[in-house]
Amino acid sequence: MLRHLLALLALAVPLLAVEKPRAIVIFYTDDLGYNDTSTYGCDKVPCPNLDKLAAEGLRFTDAHSTHSVCTPSRYSMLTGEYAWRRKGTGILPGDAKLILPTTTERATLPSLMQQAGYRTAVIGKWHLGLGRGDTPTDWNRPISPGPAEVGFDHSFILAATGDRVPCVYLQNGSVVGLDPADPIYVSYKTPFAGEPLGSTHPQLLKRHARSNGPQHNCAVIDGIPRIGYMKGGKAALWKDQDMADRITDEAIRFIAESAAMDKPIFLYFATNDIHVPRDPHQRFVGKSGMGIRGDVTLQMDDCLGRLRAALTKHGYSDCLFIFSSDNGPVINDGYFDGSIRDCKGHNPVAPMNAGKWRDGKLTGGKYGIMEGSTRVPFIVSWPGHTGRGDSSALVSQVDLARSLATLAGADVPAGALRDSRDQLPALLGQDAVGAPHIIESNNGGILALRSGSYKYYRQGKVEHLYDLSTDLQERRNLAPSNPQKVEQMRQLLQQLRQQ
Repeated sequence: MLRHLLALLALAVPLLAVEKPRAIVIFYTDDLGYNDTSTYGCDKVPCPNLDKLAAEGLRFTDAHSTHSVCTPSRYSMLTGEYAWRRKGTGILPGDAKLILPTTTERATLPSLMQQAGYRTAVIGKWHLGLGRGDTPTDWNRPISPGPAEVGFDHSFILAATGDRVPCVYLQNGSVVGLDPADPIYVSYKTPFAGEPLGSTHPQLLKRHARSNGPQHNCAVIDGIPRIGYMKGGKAALWKDQDMADRITDEAIRFIAESAAMDKPIFLYFATNDIHVPRDPHQRFVGKSGMGIRGDVTLQMDDCLGRLRAALTKHGYSDCLFIFSSDNGPVINDGYFDGSIRDCKGHNPVAPMNAGKWRDGKLTGGKYGIMEGSTRVPFIVSWPGHTGRGDSSALVSQVDLARSLATLAGADVPAGALRDSRDQLPALLGQDAVGAPHIIESNNGGILALRSGSYKYYRQGKVEHLYDLSTDLQERRNLAPSNPQKVEQMRQLLQQLRQQ
């Protein structure tokens, strides 16, 4: 009843007039669970920089990525379109073609930020493909289309993930530090003769980098076996322990350059942490007391602190800062890195159920369809504009595109941002209810509908209905006893799919 009253009040009171911020930053972590930091109740992994960000803004308790794995979540956030609407948006290999629309095809979040006058950048993990795919990617010459054709003025990226080849950085379409005399070759089908593999050269592997299966047992780069095969490009190969610092340094450089140009900025900063392979810088090794997964969480928090300090230093204190994760958590995902042994019983989706915490314990994680698969940490801070404290508003990352376009004053062309809705009042704390409904999905093709506290999905021939206000762990399927609600949710999901 209270939620409905708040919804009516939100409709009656228009969004307070705000000027667009000088900086908009999306800090996007990888595989970070709802309960992986002190900010969301885990006192085992203190993250002072994230705690500070939350104290200065809004901490959301019912915010979601659109999918339970990385590529489709990123696609949805940047296009404002659910990834399940388009084929080929699942987890991509490292040599996949670009799956995002270019600016000549359709507007995206970065291109709309460009239109609004922002200098735009993507730094860190990309994993959205490069090139047209009509011929194999040639890593030895500039590659397009890519981030530039999507709407980013500047890019410094990993082509895919830290555990996939090619293990090099690309800046504005070209491999960084490539020696033309040592060209790069990449294959996801056939190994290269004479090149060491994790399966044939275990003596080359770092202690925490033994593969737990054939997928992560191919090319050995920096002592870590990867997915896929690669040879050449020795001078351009990254060092995993330096990756967090390297991408943060590049982001700080972008901030400083933009300030010198007196330009407002839109920065999409995507970490590899806490995704595998986990190989933290030496200054974080052993510091969490929770093993290597806890150590890379501290490393992620350090990047956050450095980035925010640079924004302040270079005159971007007027910043709308959004922190989130691409999907739910996974502890053991490709390597025997000690994460399970050292986590000391830590449950990355189960917040402490003490006092103020009313949301109890989640279940699920990466790849799944339960709440812990897409309910992610989500913090919004814009000094003087956002409220402070906790918000239980229902929020989806698919709505960021239109919400930020509205804030920036960009005109959204017809046909763009198909599934994105303006949820700026919820993001700023002026609406405590949020979206009337959102859709969650997984790689198994399951679509789950959230509407209010109810969640509905069909798995095979079985329909599931849960009231999350009383059953957050999704243990009591109400479908058999509440056919009327099932029919209502089924019809709404079908309607949304056909829009």
